[in-house]
Amino acid sequence: MKRKAQRVFISDCEGPISKNDNAFELAAHFIPKGEKLFAVISRYDDVLAEIVKPPGYKAGDTLKLILPFFKAFDVTDGEMLAFSRQNLLLMPYAKQTLAYIRGFMPTYIVSTSYEHYIKALCETMEFPFQNAYCTRLALDEYDITPEEKQKLREIAQEIAGMPMIEIPGNAKSLSDLHPTHRTTIERLNEIFWKEIAQMRIGKIFSEVNPVGGGEKARAVEEIAQNHGVELENVMYVGDSITDVESFRLVRSRGGLTISFNGNRYAVREAEIAVLSQNTAVTSILAKVFHEHGRDQVLRLTKNWNMETLSKLDVPTRIIEHALRAHPEGLPKIKIVTRENMEAVARESSEFRKKVRGEAVGALG
Repeated sequence: MKRKAQRVFISDCEGPISKNDNAFELAAHFIPKGEKLFAVISRYDDVLAEIVKPPGYKAGDTLKLILPFFKAFDVTDGEMLAFSRQNLLLMPYAKQTLAYIRGFMPTYIVSTSYEHYIKALCETMEFPFQNAYCTRLALDEYDITPEEKQKLREIAQEIAGMPMIEIPGNAKSLSDLHPTHRTTIERLNEIFWKEIAQMRIGKIFSEVNPVGGGEKARAVEEIAQNHGVELENVMYVGDSITDVESFRLVRSRGGLTISFNGNRYAVREAEIAVLSQNTAVTSILAKVFHEHGRDQVLRLTKNWNMETLSKLDVPTRIIEHALRAHPEGLPKIKIVTRENMEAVARESSEFRKKVRGEAVGALG
């Protein structure tokens, strides 16, 4: 009898597990006009990560670009942790999903989020923090001069007043962007890589390394190596631009990649797109993947109906939870193809905004 391969479950946090965008929410809470400030920087991050691609830059580096402004408005590590604990918003059934999957498969979180937020989430979820990869940050250790603080407060207001950069879906270079947005990008380049980089607080850009893009992919490889498994035995769940490199890595090696309420960046790189109000569907897919592997999950996706689900070795309570949030039927799950990719991406992006809110759902 052929021995069943060991398999590993890895998930992003914000989106597949929680509804928060913690860094965005921190900015909105502690910085005047912080919502707009963060949104502009986040869109700038998308431009750098997907179009400009400067050496050493990766998706998710928004989380270090915003840090000088946290210092300028006197945010502390303690406040970040307290805020994260008080404002944690989990996806329905997420705690049960992770507990269920951990019962039969090594389970990890790989997140761009700050460690303060992941600590708060792990406490609530009763999930081992040592099984979470996240952005390490000791904000209190960084000094800022009164002059820098004043200058950064002025810059924050300038950025918050900038027009939101619009990125056409087929943009390949900066020339594909409207001249107004290219001007905004040029000014942001000056702000971050000349003005702030030359400040004392500017060293935070080189010392804080957000776990996004390639860092997430490296974490996935490390987890697989630690368990002695090939990447074909990894299931990866993500939802945003920071998951693109992990999706590409796992998919290229024959593993299972799932976009959970993902934006266009995630849907375009994942093999399966899930649109769901709760995480019960993740429990189902993880169980099938563990027992039978990727191909069986794809077959299930092609025949996603109650008759097929009733034949699976999945507790009835989980299927009931999947149905409970979707009175019209099962949550949507689709195999992403070249033909349906753009339509699925649009549908998933709109659904994402309904689940997480318009402001958070629109972020990259």
